[in-house]
Amino acid sequence: MAQYRVGILIFEDVEVLDFCGPFEVFATTRLKEPRQRQDPSPFEVVLIAERTDAVTTTGGMQVMPHTTLEQCPKLDILIVPGGWGTRELVTNQRVLDWLAQQAGQVKTLASVCTGSMVLAQAGLLNGLEATTHWRSLERMRDSFAEVRVAFDKHYVFQGNICTSAGISAGIDMSLKLVAHYVGEQVARATAKHMEYPYPESDARRIEVFE
Repeated sequence: MAQYRVGILIFEDVEVLDFCGPFEVFATTRLKEPRQRQDPSPFEVVLIAERTDAVTTTGGMQVMPHTTLEQCPKLDILIVPGGWGTRELVTNQRVLDWLAQQAGQVKTLASVCTGSMVLAQAGLLNGLEATTHWRSLERMRDSFAEVRVAFDKHYVFQGNICTSAGISAGIDMSLKLVAHYVGEQVARATAKHMEYPYPESDARRIEVFE
């Protein structure tokens, strides 16, 4: 039985790697990495959507959710990915209310890319430092005066809330969450299994000028 349940919200025009990257990290984690095929992950990952219908991502991939907002089981970690679809999601009061409710229940609330815009719209980043995709940093700063936007960070951890930069940065953030929950040695072994460099620093990996 999994020790922790990770929920990932998906929606129309979600960015593929924003949710698939974290999904891969948590699904492929093993407490004893050589037993990849024998042992289960300590994380159970569920995809959550508003409806049971297939979700069409950016690029046209169709994905079936495991559960809906109303039927979602109790979560330890909730991740909100980004993508073009967040522009509509920030006006979806049903989702914003659900996120606000979940924020008071989960151990960790996280976002990838412009998923942080949705958290900010729900008022969940007020007074906190946060980041997002480099193309949206100024928009985030201009739209949410109560959020301290980090232009130089690849990911930001503020208490039980985590935000990451764009797309692939969600993998790095998720590896750090694995380290937090089950130890850095396990997280490093997960990164090695994925043939992905373990994040040694939270510094943003591209140049962004404020």
